[in-house]
Amino acid sequence: MFKRFVFVALPLLAALSTLWSDLVVEAKFLTQKELHAKQAEAAARLKANLPRAAPHSNSGTGVKNITFTDPRASAFYVDGTTIPDVDWDVGPSWSGLLPISSDPNETRKLFFWFFPPGPQGSLDDLIFWTNGGPGCSSLEGLLQENGPFSWSWGQAHPTQNEFSWTNLSSILFVEQPVGTGFSQGTPDVMNEDQVAAEVVGFLQQFLDVFKELQGKKLYVTGESYAGMYVPYITNYIFEHPTALNLSMTGFWVSDPVLGWDVVQTQIPAVDFVHKYEGVFSFNQTFMAHLDSVAARCGYAGYFEKHVTYPPKGLLPLPGKSTEADPGCDVWDEIFNAALAVNPAFDIYRIFDTWPILWDVLGFPGSFPQVQTPIYFDREDVKKVIHAPVNVTWEECSDINVFPRGDHSLPPAFTVLPSVIEKSERAVIVHGLADFILIAEGTRIVIQNMTWNGQQGFQTPIQNDSFIVDGMGALGTTHTERGLTFFEVALSGHMIPQFSPKAAFQIMSFLMGFRQSP
Repeated sequence: MFKRFVFVALPLLAALSTLWSDLVVEAKFLTQKELHAKQAEAAARLKANLPRAAPHSNSGTGVKNITFTDPRASAFYVDGTTIPDVDWDVGPSWSGLLPISSDPNETRKLFFWFFPPGPQGSLDDLIFWTNGGPGCSSLEGLLQENGPFSWSWGQAHPTQNEFSWTNLSSILFVEQPVGTGFSQGTPDVMNEDQVAAEVVGFLQQFLDVFKELQGKKLYVTGESYAGMYVPYITNYIFEHPTALNLSMTGFWVSDPVLGWDVVQTQIPAVDFVHKYEGVFSFNQTFMAHLDSVAARCGYAGYFEKHVTYPPKGLLPLPGKSTEADPGCDVWDEIFNAALAVNPAFDIYRIFDTWPILWDVLGFPGSFPQVQTPIYFDREDVKKVIHAPVNVTWEECSDINVFPRGDHSLPPAFTVLPSVIEKSERAVIVHGLADFILIAEGTRIVIQNMTWNGQQGFQTPIQNDSFIVDGMGALGTTHTERGLTFFEVALSGHMIPQFSPKAAFQIMSFLMGFRQSP
């Protein structure tokens, strides 16, 4: 029988061999030149039709000049030809430390870096950007998200950022609260109202030096733990209308802390793993264990039962804790198991695999790596941007910026509804490949929140409803009663870094440069 099988199979194998040979030959028809042409075509589509695009010419800075008449402003001037390792003229900018009050003995100071708009950017607007943490530097946002030059993970040198938000307006990056980045002084805040008061105090000093920025429309923006900062800062400005000579207009929070940990991380965690089973690659025994814990802890079926449009009432907690009941911390179980399967697993973007890319800021993934030199800790960089040379800069500070904890409630329970109602436009954005804060958790927060007289969204969020120009459907978007929610497919935690064109389009919508999302 064995010999007969071989006899019959040989002609079949020969035929298959010929077929396979043909397939291999066909595959080789896509030459390297043709592949590069397709890549160039895709890149051109990505860059096309930007409503406020940077010029394609490398001649000149292409930056709108703002002349600051106060002599004090010159001490903060940064020559765009002198920024280390940046081999083109970025144009003028201003950076340094300013105090949070007018007290001549004030020791608390925040570090900032201000960029004027690009050639088609608006002179009527000002974007304030802060990163989260708490204690993570907004210079990360500048260098790897929405600033005019980008030096992201795995890049050998900085590159121009055609999706820089300077192509929309001026932007002010601020390292806050006290204790973050280069900022100076002893941290003493205990809640978000105090954080907001310090930020507004800083902005008063900033506008006193840079008077030409007074009267602008202000957009307060940030990501991650800035989901706490931004609504409280925005609320403080609305409640103190004479504190700043700025017109508070709208806000952006992306992948934000808005509600309880159990809602934004634990409830959706096991469903998230099922959604991306091929990425996590857990064995079936562990998957069954996760399903068992989810059922026991009240996570299983929560979304289907409670997240309805419109909501049927206030959404319950699955247990007694706002973090996780004993034995119900599935998020940490998943994280530890994911690292065992994939040592490069990144809670900020789950698609990352080995090797971990080099990062000029030393924080490329789930945890910092020892990498040198850290760009903003270099003495030559510090001198150019007027930063204190004696400070050891870290992307996320070891200093506890809330030494006695942050005693504020999540903003969905306090100020967020009010600032949505008072803003011309408000956006909440979430990357669908983010695991540290999960998009479905943000949906739960929204559906449990009441603003402008109704609870949650009244009609369902439609699939494939977020259309990015030149790219097609890239997630979902939904607008009701002054709030627009976006979910961005393929993006992790830092949306301007991972999906810059989508982020640019969303920011254009927030600022009124486009009428539809």
